[in-house]
Amino acid sequence: MVASQLAAVLSKLQTLYSDHASVVSMNLFVALLCASIVIGHLLEENRWMNESITALAIGLCTGVVILLTSGGKSSRLLVFSEDLFFIYLLPPIIFNAGFSVKKKQFFRNFITIMLFGAVGTLISWSIISFGVIKFFKEMDIGSLEIGDFLAIGAIFAATDSVCTLQVLNQDETPLLYSLVFGEGVVNDATSVVLFNAIQSFDLTNTNHRIALEFIGSFLYLFLASTLLGVAVGLVSAYIIKTLYFGRHSTDREFALMMLMAYLSYIMAELFYLSGILTVFFCGIVMSHYTWHNVTESSRITSKPGTSIIVSSVLLALVMAGRAAFVFPLSFLSNLAHKSANEKISFRQQIIIWWAGLMRGAVSMALAYNQFTRAGHTQLRCNAIMITSTITVVLFSTVVFGLMTKPLIRFLLPNSKVTSAPSGSSSPKSITVPFLGSTQDSFEDSPKGVQQPSSIRALLTTPTHTVHYYWRKFDNAFMRPVFGGRGFVPFVPGSPAERSEHKLPQLQ
Repeated sequence: MVASQLAAVLSKLQTLYSDHASVVSMNLFVALLCASIVIGHLLEENRWMNESITALAIGLCTGVVILLTSGGKSSRLLVFSEDLFFIYLLPPIIFNAGFSVKKKQFFRNFITIMLFGAVGTLISWSIISFGVIKFFKEMDIGSLEIGDFLAIGAIFAATDSVCTLQVLNQDETPLLYSLVFGEGVVNDATSVVLFNAIQSFDLTNTNHRIALEFIGSFLYLFLASTLLGVAVGLVSAYIIKTLYFGRHSTDREFALMMLMAYLSYIMAELFYLSGILTVFFCGIVMSHYTWHNVTESSRITSKPGTSIIVSSVLLALVMAGRAAFVFPLSFLSNLAHKSANEKISFRQQIIIWWAGLMRGAVSMALAYNQFTRAGHTQLRCNAIMITSTITVVLFSTVVFGLMTKPLIRFLLPNSKVTSAPSGSSSPKSITVPFLGSTQDSFEDSPKGVQQPSSIRALLTTPTHTVHYYWRKFDNAFMRPVFGGRGFVPFVPGSPAERSEHKLPQLQ
């Protein structure tokens, strides 16, 4: 009797201690985020530092202080959770990227962005995977299977271009910024889709049928995720345009918009699709249609030794894998453009190559997902891979990140280098204003675009003509149903009331 009561008391005390530890961890986490924002702002004009390096330095210093003051007892005060990252932190970041993207530049360079972000990621994945199969087997680091090798390729094919985006000025170098920004988002989505496809197949006995099924699964995940995001975005636009929530409550209107954006991500995870792709394209659609259907007041509301060798091999494969597609695909892209302003110069190609050498949170999350169980592992080979991933992320972010500003100043001496790009946000930065008001639209392209008189004309000038026909289709069929700029019904207090005399009438 006494023993059972004592056990119950101890269990309750353990629960209270666990709850208190969670509160301490959350307080520390929020405090570190605040410190990263403030110190990053103070070091904004520094020649070498940027927000990513600042956040890493603060995290490392905090970890050292905790270890020294607690004697190693509180070494797991802050534990990285891939579930927390993928379910709670990543969706708003990617949605903000899609919502804030300069749509005209993004879709004007859509083919090149897809070449770099999708095809290039597959090339990089192939080179890294074949490289680790060859070198790691000779190094005898442990019992890794073929699926583990392919997963390593997907983990280190995921780039983190935030350091470069913080330095580039999109007004000075719109083409370069658009390519680096677009590739960063598509690359993340492709890497996660690839990683999920690898985990869903038994790759111990591979044959032609398994290979075809794998390719089919990848294409299905990619296309289905994109279509789901577009569909949810259109449904949100139609609901807000038809029911007009803001007439009675701006809170309901804004809440519905945010919840449907998050719903697109959760639905993608529910159907085993790519939430990153889904919420990104949902954000693009919402900024094009839904945003122009909400009231003005709602808009205001939203505003060790083996590990070192493994790390070295992985870094070399990352650099080689990126070079293997950036320069050849840039050459192919330049063949399709006759205008010098739309061609990617060799100096810009070097910056694009450099921008994708950094690895970040996505690589970390995928590595923990593949090589740990609930954040722990007892296998030597898995521990080596986790340590190597952390090493690659730290080295690439700090060393390559420190050299980013000087490199861009050297390669683009006549361009303005800034630490706070205007108009669009970084796809992986959580310190940018959420749902900024600087939205461009599809209709702000150059006027007077001539219709092609032949198939040859269409092929030689695909950018403007495809964009022109999309605008015609959008104005004739999409906007009358889903709303958007210039198609919002006039209701007192609505955006149309304030913009009635400012916007030209669309045909």
